[in-house]
Amino acid sequence: MSAATAPMHSLFLDYATVSFDDDLDPAALRRALPQLELRAHTAQGDVAGVIAGAEVVLVNKLRLSREIIERTPSLKLIALAATGTNNVDLDAARERGVAVCNLRDYCTASVVQQVLGTLLLLTQKLREYDALVRAGAWGRGGQFCLLDYPIRELTGRRLGIVGYGTLGKGVAHAARALGLEVLVANRPGGTPQPGRFDLDELLPQVDVLSLHCPLTPATRGMIGARELARMKRDAVLINTARGALVDSEALADALRAGRLGGAAIDVLPQEPPVDGNPLLADDIPNLIVTPHVAWAAREARQRCLDEMAANVEDFRRGGHRNRVV
Repeated sequence: MSAATAPMHSLFLDYATVSFDDDLDPAALRRALPQLELRAHTAQGDVAGVIAGAEVVLVNKLRLSREIIERTPSLKLIALAATGTNNVDLDAARERGVAVCNLRDYCTASVVQQVLGTLLLLTQKLREYDALVRAGAWGRGGQFCLLDYPIRELTGRRLGIVGYGTLGKGVAHAARALGLEVLVANRPGGTPQPGRFDLDELLPQVDVLSLHCPLTPATRGMIGARELARMKRDAVLINTARGALVDSEALADALRAGRLGGAAIDVLPQEPPVDGNPLLADDIPNLIVTPHVAWAAREARQRCLDEMAANVEDFRRGGHRNRVV
């Protein structure tokens, strides 16, 4: 039996973070790993014991630290159900000869929908007008329409993007169809690119700021009180990337004080936010908070499983598909 076909001890540690109520088909994964154990959930503290003897570990958001990797000498491959890799100690994996692969361009359409959907929701004041109608204000209004909340056209306004990879480019493409002008920022900590703006230069120019960059030491907290103060008072901030890119307390303060037009936040520094977060208060205006679902259209989640299977199969053939280590 060749290495490419020999059974491998394999586990998916947090399968329920991808498949909700078994709504996906794991057939491709099972073909790639016939002995795969699909664990709906694994407590972080149990990870080291659960993966003892495993050769392949599939994981979405659980942390695989240096200690865990070093305690698992059998480990050959970590296959991530995500693009971000900050939950895996890549240096430890590299030192131990453990391959790590991620996913790329599997949820672009879903993220684009989230960005444009929340932007339109905030700009068109749909929630506010729906609430007025349900409260009877239209029936009492005395004319054919209500004009309580100002609506702005997006055509001719400027969208700033931080993180111009596949997701950022997908958002830019869709935004241009709505008539938005797109400006791209140099990512903090990255190499400046021709035609792009440093973040400080970009912030005062844009009407919408959308974040699509990874969380790194250079990007952590990159949108704080100082940066928010540089933005237009009616600007909108959208974060579908990583929660720790934004100072939650500073954003909450800016929205309460009317120093920012609105925000749509799909990610928080702690997920789930068991210790609370300033953005979860019920007195913050013009704010939409969603539970890390921008990526989660059913089609994108199925594509996630199928892409993970393709990564595993390629690894078993000696390839380097989507390898980060």
